[in-house]
Amino acid sequence: MSKKALSFLMVLMAGMLFSNCSEYYKIQKSNDYNLKYEKAKAYYEYEDYYHAKALLDEVVSVFRGSDKAEEAQMLYANCHYKMHDYTMGSYYFDAFCKTYPYSKRYEEALFMIGQCYYKDSPRVDLDQSCSQKAIDAMQTYLNKYPQGEYMHEANVVIDEMRQKLEEKSYRTAKLYFKLGEYQSATITLKNSLKDYPDTKYREELMYMVVKANFLLAENSVENKKAERYQSTVTEYYSFIDEFPESQYISEIETMYKQSVDKIKNL
Repeated sequence: MSKKALSFLMVLMAGMLFSNCSEYYKIQKSNDYNLKYEKAKAYYEYEDYYHAKALLDEVVSVFRGSDKAEEAQMLYANCHYKMHDYTMGSYYFDAFCKTYPYSKRYEEALFMIGQCYYKDSPRVDLDQSCSQKAIDAMQTYLNKYPQGEYMHEANVVIDEMRQKLEEKSYRTAKLYFKLGEYQSATITLKNSLKDYPDTKYREELMYMVVKANFLLAENSVENKKAERYQSTVTEYYSFIDEFPESQYISEIETMYKQSVDKIKNL
């Protein structure tokens, strides 16, 4: 493209932008809320969610109780979602469900609550409150609509969020173990196994339970040693019952034998 043609294109785009901005400010200053609503819908269709939401900020409260209120509130919630403001998105979808429980769009709004929490779920090393909320919200949706339009998507979200919570639980337990916080490690390791009995980390977690008990006993005061070595023996039997051919079997056997000897001597 020539410089002259490029310059012309830039001037044209600038003119269109100025024209659009000028139109928006005229609409914003208007007292015609029906016009604002129609323009908000037009902006939304053109994926200009910022201007759509700005106009709806004024319209939603004015339309409350009218025949346009339901559609306006749903559009408002969707604007937040499209702008990646998932916290406010979940709030307004939830408000829609509470306000319009018999709406034909109730199912969609109920699903979108969970979808907002899902989108807001952070990486696995951070707090997973949103992941749990996503599971709860999607389960609420499935309980009401077991064969609903969004059934497949809801189940996918639940599976993905459960895997993330499982990974978080595993990492937390392993961190306590690595830090030498063996009493806390034992508790978190067992909680992880209880919460996720079919976890892919089960063998490793059970191995760490045995080792955490053994190392806790090794570093305990005299009057606590016997009890904690006995816990090591108990956890050893649980481990070999499930994983008799484990890659950890040699180390586990050594800890078991040492624990039995220590109990006898104590």
